[in-house]
Amino acid sequence: MAQLFRLFLLKELHGWTHETALRTYLTHHPELCEQLGLETVPDQSTLWRTWHERFTADLRETIEVAARTILIKAQDVGVTVPREPERQLPFQRDEEESDTGDQAILDEAASITDHVSRVVFPAFSLNRDDGCEIHENAYWDLQTHLGLRDGLAANEGARSFVYETTRNRTPLGHAHRDQIRNLSIEQVREMYRRAVNRLLDEVAETEEFFRAGIAAIDITEADPFKGDRTGHEDEIIGTKEKTDEYAYQWATVQLVGNAVPIVLDARPIRKGETRLEIVEDLLNSAEDLVHVDNVLMDREFDSQHILEMISQRGLSYVVPKRMQTSEKAQAKRLLRRDQSRYETERKLHLGKNEWHETTLIYRRKEDAEHDDHRQYSVFMSNRGSGFLTEYGYRWEIESGYRSIKRFMAATTSKDFGLRFFYFAFACLLYSIWRAVDLLVQVELTGEYEHSQL
Repeated sequence: MAQLFRLFLLKELHGWTHETALRTYLTHHPELCEQLGLETVPDQSTLWRTWHERFTADLRETIEVAARTILIKAQDVGVTVPREPERQLPFQRDEEESDTGDQAILDEAASITDHVSRVVFPAFSLNRDDGCEIHENAYWDLQTHLGLRDGLAANEGARSFVYETTRNRTPLGHAHRDQIRNLSIEQVREMYRRAVNRLLDEVAETEEFFRAGIAAIDITEADPFKGDRTGHEDEIIGTKEKTDEYAYQWATVQLVGNAVPIVLDARPIRKGETRLEIVEDLLNSAEDLVHVDNVLMDREFDSQHILEMISQRGLSYVVPKRMQTSEKAQAKRLLRRDQSRYETERKLHLGKNEWHETTLIYRRKEDAEHDDHRQYSVFMSNRGSGFLTEYGYRWEIESGYRSIKRFMAATTSKDFGLRFFYFAFACLLYSIWRAVDLLVQVELTGEYEHSQL
């Protein structure tokens, strides 16, 4: 075991992606083999099985951390090293880098792929018959490969995957799509929740992660659909901005704030579904996985029935309110008084002489571009203004969507299930990526600093 540990430490020091490079190096350096006590150079399959099957995840991470530490220490004292070590922790980019680049994703590809095998493989299933020639996990490996390469579709990705994988048999692009299409929306969501639960269990082993926090619910949309949507009108619906364009829409619930920004659940949106149904569904999933304290939503969720449902669960909320006639009039009065902040109680009618009590909080925007009542924003909260500062965390879900969409495989298919699977798997890759950030930081520094994308 000590010999194998040193072999893979050598592989990590050089940054070789595949075992083939390690074997070639050993073949051309017999004196090194003698120093390592090797009588013969192990073949590629032996090296692969050792890393992926014999070594535990903890041991693999130990080797990776040890190699990085050796490279940094050696470089600091002027020793020539085989590659430049990564001195920044994952996701700790310069302030000017407001979004995550493709290279940053590729830099973490090995860690993400390793975690996919631990999180996804036991939770996902294609429900195929026994005896299939291509192992089921090859499909999840291929989907991961598609997600880690920007804008890669199944056919092209299947061809490139052949050269990057150590598997003997891999699916063709059309076969991969056919298998995914056989999964129902309900099956995909159930598998997703099982995988996220496994991921939460893993990060919960660190003292820096608390299985509780603030949940943000929001809706995102795919790029505008340009083709013929005949027969798909209930799935390719309008855009959030009420333009004349059409797009697929997805809703998510995500941890925000000081927690690791893991997407707890995702669901597609069909025509006719109410915001109340969507929020209730996502909260059911979230509360099965973590303890939710506060719910943050955008103004498209400012329905009194949604707010009442959240309050009935014993949760707090902060939601901006669309300004109607009374709110505009109040904002104008505040402007005349040069008053920056104002709170008032409001009863929202639920019907049948039932009301939801909330607090309206008027807040003047700093450096507002308008000189009239539009300088003010109005928020609703059932816990007063004390929770208003938390609303700033909601921006994380928007920045998260940008990263999630980079993890999505490309497709022109109108198949609703396939489209949703691509989005859900991208959410899972993103969540694993952010969990890796926590685990690496804790391993190297003993602390977790919430990363800003």
